[in-house]
Amino acid sequence: MRLTAADFGALEATLQKRRAQVDETLRSLAVAGHAPGVQRALEDSLYAPGKRLRPILALLVADVLRGDPESVVPAACAIEMVHTASLILDDLPCMDDAETRRGRPTCHKVHGEANAILAAFALLNRAFEILAEGWPDGPDAATRAAIAGELARAVGTDGMIAGQAQDLALTDRTIDFPTLEFIHSRKTGALFMASADLGALAARARPAERAAVVAYAKNLGLAFQIVDDLIDVTGRTGEAGKDVGKDLKKTTFVSFSGIEGARALAEELIAASQEALVAFGPRAQPLRDLARYVVTRRR
Repeated sequence: MRLTAADFGALEATLQKRRAQVDETLRSLAVAGHAPGVQRALEDSLYAPGKRLRPILALLVADVLRGDPESVVPAACAIEMVHTASLILDDLPCMDDAETRRGRPTCHKVHGEANAILAAFALLNRAFEILAEGWPDGPDAATRAAIAGELARAVGTDGMIAGQAQDLALTDRTIDFPTLEFIHSRKTGALFMASADLGALAARARPAERAAVVAYAKNLGLAFQIVDDLIDVTGRTGEAGKDVGKDLKKTTFVSFSGIEGARALAEELIAASQEALVAFGPRAQPLRDLARYVVTRRR
């Protein structure tokens, strides 16, 4: 079922509000240091117009689970810092060698590879510093530690790094569907899952509730990647905000299943993500709407 015009309008208003909140808080949290070249690279990447889907997901989950989303905005911003760091690294010549990101030249194209790499590590360090230090009216130290642990695992050697390493190693090779799913459940899905878990931890959710929103986010993350693969084949660089046609040498969901097959798979995953939310009833509608939004996006 596609979003009605009214549902889409309500969701877009929510996304704009949360996006503005994340953007404002990011500017207050990115502390300047004594490396101006790195600072410029960091700020250009972090403040570039982005969807902010991962921090927004964390805030929506906290709200749905009757937590206080306002109290976890800094933690959600830490996720966005980690995500931005991953994009900087992913775009490097030794990785995906991209020229455009978020509608702008990639970080290393503007600031050089050294500053780009240092900016990525600066963002990673700052994200965990935020979680370690805490903030007024935020979660207690034990909750912040749990959030930091989940975030670290999501981007570690069984998470995003594992997915990226496999993706690079298998370029120019035909791979089977389980391997393709392994790559993207980690390269893309792991950070979606950590974002949802952050919101659940902040809301002091029960184990069953945490498991449900993480299952939702796992399916959402894979659907998001499939849509990315579709955009790479059917989109245009100006509209997509990043290079398209970059994955022609890789096995993607589109090359594996075809355009219509990939669209059908994305729909199946969105249906599964929504099924995971059944126990929450009507209060999970914002998450259901977000899932529908993900499969209709064009950038």
